[in-house]
Amino acid sequence: MKPAPATKKPKKRGVRSRFRSIRFLLRICAYAIAIGVFWCAYLLYVINSYQAPKEIPQADAAIILGAALWSDKPSPGLRERLEHGFELYKQGKVEHFILSGGHDHNGSTLSEAEGMRDYLKAKGVPVEAMVLEEDSRSTYENLLFSKPLAYKRGWKHLLIVTHDFHSPRAADIAQYLGYPSDTLTVGFKSQVLSAAFNQSREVLAFTKWKLDELLLRMGVQLPNSF
Repeated sequence: MKPAPATKKPKKRGVRSRFRSIRFLLRICAYAIAIGVFWCAYLLYVINSYQAPKEIPQADAAIILGAALWSDKPSPGLRERLEHGFELYKQGKVEHFILSGGHDHNGSTLSEAEGMRDYLKAKGVPVEAMVLEEDSRSTYENLLFSKPLAYKRGWKHLLIVTHDFHSPRAADIAQYLGYPSDTLTVGFKSQVLSAAFNQSREVLAFTKWKLDELLLRMGVQLPNSF
């Protein structure tokens, strides 16, 4: 009489092992999603907690951060930044501008800085009052390249002009780059840009900046990608 065939217990163990591996991976994914949700919520809180300064002190110059040109003319968002900077000029808060922005490769023949200069010149700002920074292609480079232009002229008290959703990241980058502690980011609410879209985009941009900052602190030189 032949003995009954033995049950294949090792196969069951293999199935259980695979289930354990799947559960482990699912747990890791759940933790990663939870951390991502928390991080995004934190950044949205930071972005929405920004408060524009009630009193703006006099400064040596205002750095206006660039944005897109449309057919060599400032886009609606960039026009808002320029108008805000021009108001500071009219109020006597600043006498000089650093206009920061390179070529954005969207068909314009001018750099963002040149487009900004032409706009402010048409409003009566003398060319001598404006310094152009035309090499930057990111917020990080805006502030990195503008700093020596300011210091070369003895301008130490600076304002940074941009939208409110952009202000926390700009201020964080300025702090990393060693701008004076009294450097003030003058943000304002846009009347033409979508708040939901730009805040969502800013969460991604801020996240990328924090990762890039970590790499920079480790000594890694990064391409212009901020």
